[in-house]
Amino acid sequence: MVNARKKPLQCIVCLKTFAQFGKLKTHLRTHTGEKPFECTVCHKSFSQSGNLKRHHRTHSGEKPFDCSLCYKSFAASGDLKKHLRTHTGEKPFKCAVCLESFSQSGSLKIHQSTHTGEKPFECTVCHESFSQSGNLKTHLRTHTGEKPFDCSLCYKSFAISGDLKTHTGEKPFDCSLCYKSFAISGDLKTHLRTHTGEKPFDCSLCYKSFAISGDLKTHLRTHTGEKPFECSVCRKTFCRSSNLRAHLRTHTGK
Repeated sequence: MVNARKKPLQCIVCLKTFAQFGKLKTHLRTHTGEKPFECTVCHKSFSQSGNLKRHHRTHSGEKPFDCSLCYKSFAASGDLKKHLRTHTGEKPFKCAVCLESFSQSGSLKIHQSTHTGEKPFECTVCHESFSQSGNLKTHLRTHTGEKPFDCSLCYKSFAISGDLKTHTGEKPFDCSLCYKSFAISGDLKTHLRTHTGEKPFDCSLCYKSFAISGDLKTHLRTHTGEKPFECSVCRKTFCRSSNLRAHLRTHTGK
């Protein structure tokens, strides 16, 4: 006798269906916020045992996933998969607006905010908004004073992982064209534009393009007349921080 096909299991909150009860149970934690798997070292909690296992490697330093091309090692298989694209040049994630392609889905999501201007992540303390949740998380440390990245040599602490790498001199992100190294992956991405000539940040008013989002932000002030940098001595305002610094020398004589 052939067993009747089991009915799929449905989430009572969002009606998503699952073939296995274990998958449904894990999914329900996205609604309840339950995180039953706790790290015995730092007591951080996770909704899935696999996430706890990956987290443990931040304490142990274990990196079991090796790149067969450059022998760089990674703590997570997904990180190795992303890294391999630096060798293959694969960019499977394409922007529907400008058709620019990216090697990582997260990079595409960040890029899309340059078209929409969307900043959905708001600080509950000062109400500043951000396009990325990671930027908000980093910003919140300016309010809390949290510095979770510790130097193992001198025990100095930092709010940003990139600042720790700068402090230690670590530069794990290498340019494959000129072999210059960087402490932060974003700095490597910006540097690569000096080779490719890519300028993804467009002014919607005069259509001038820029390689760096900060340069576009500064340029927009030529249209808006905004001058956010004020001299504390004479109250004169400037559109660039460098212009303010130069102006301050007229007061100090330095």
